[in-house]
Amino acid sequence: MPSRSFHHLIVLTAMSLSILSCAEKDKQVSSIFHSNDENTDTQHLDMRELEEGGEIIAVTLSGPDTYFEWRGQCFGDQYELAADFARSKGVRLRMEIAHDSTELISKLQNGEADIIALPMPDTPDCILAAIQDSTKTDSPTHDRKALGWLTRASSQQLAEELNKWYTPDIKQKILAHRNQLIQKKIHHESHSHPRPKVKNAAGGIISDYDNLFQRYAALCRWDWKLLAAQCYQESAFDPNAVSWAGAQGLMQLMPSTARHYGAAENVFDPETNIRAAASLIIDLNKEFAEIHDEDERISFILASYNGGQGHVRDAMALTKKYGGNPHLWSDVRQYILALSDSKYYRDPVVKYGYLRGNETANYVSSIRSHWAYYSGIR
Repeated sequence: MPSRSFHHLIVLTAMSLSILSCAEKDKQVSSIFHSNDENTDTQHLDMRELEEGGEIIAVTLSGPDTYFEWRGQCFGDQYELAADFARSKGVRLRMEIAHDSTELISKLQNGEADIIALPMPDTPDCILAAIQDSTKTDSPTHDRKALGWLTRASSQQLAEELNKWYTPDIKQKILAHRNQLIQKKIHHESHSHPRPKVKNAAGGIISDYDNLFQRYAALCRWDWKLLAAQCYQESAFDPNAVSWAGAQGLMQLMPSTARHYGAAENVFDPETNIRAAASLIIDLNKEFAEIHDEDERISFILASYNGGQGHVRDAMALTKKYGGNPHLWSDVRQYILALSDSKYYRDPVVKYGYLRGNETANYVSSIRSHWAYYSGIR
C-alpha cells in the first residue's frame, strides 16, 4: 500500500446517496479498496491531519450488509455510512477489509486505518464513537453494552467529529437507500428476457447492431455472435438502458469504465459503447493470458466483466487452495458461488471479500446459452 503521504486516486461518483465508484483504476474489473501486504506508513493521524491530507481510511469486514464491491460499485450499510461521513468532512474515502475482528483492531492500531467502520464494543486503547446499537451483556442484570465505530485513543478530534455527525436519522437514510436499490433490482430482474431476441432469423440478422458486433469482435478475436449474446444479456439491445446500479448503454458500462475508455461523453451511442466494451474485453483477455485454452478464457473474461477481476482471482485462489484447477471454469465456478458464504469470502487467500456469486455464475452460463442459440442462425 502506498505511503499515506501520497494522494490516492479515488473517484467519488454520485448515485442517489453517492455510491462511490471502486474501479476507476481497474476499469470495472476489480476494486482498489482491499487488503494487501505492502508496507504502510504507520503515522497516527487525527482529524486535522486527515482533512489536510484529504483522505480517510475506514476498515470493515466484507459482507452483504457491511461492504462489498460489484461491477465497480461499492455497496453495504457500513460503506454508505463511512462515505457519508467522508463527504461531510470534504475528504476522500478509502475502504479496507479485514478478515476478522483481531485484524480490524490491528489495522487501526498500526495506523493502516483511521476508523473501524463496524459496530464494535468498547475496546482498550480505542475510543467508541458513532454509537449505532447495543447488545446484552453476560452480567446477572443483562445490562446492555453500546456498539459503535472505533478510533484510536490518540484520535480524539476524529471521535468528536464522528459523534457530531452521527444521528439515527443518518442510518435510516442509508437503510431507505438500500431498500430503494433492492426495489430497482427486483424491477430490473422482473423485466429480463430469458429467450434471446432475434430481429430476423430467416435473414440471419440478430439485431440492428450486427455490423458493430462484427467490427469490434474482430478486434477482440471473438466470434461476433458471442459479443451479440453478451449485449443481449446486458441490455436486450436497448442502447438507452440504465441498470439499477447505474450501468449504461448497450454493453452496460459503469461510469468509471466509460470514463477510462473515453466513452463517458457519448455512452448511449451504440458504436461508442460497443467500442469501449471491446477495449475492456481486450484488456481482460491480456489479464487472463495464462489460461491457454481460449474457450475456457472466455468464461473468466465474462465473469470479470460482470463481477470484477479481483473477485475472479479470489475464486481462482480458493480453487487452488482446495485442490481444484484454477484455470478450469467448472472448478472456479464453484468458488465464485462460494464467495457469497462468509466461510470463503473471509478466507485468508481472499482479498476482495463478498461477491454476489450466483449472479456472476448465471451471467456466464446465460451468455454461453445465448451464444449457442445465435450460432445456429445463419
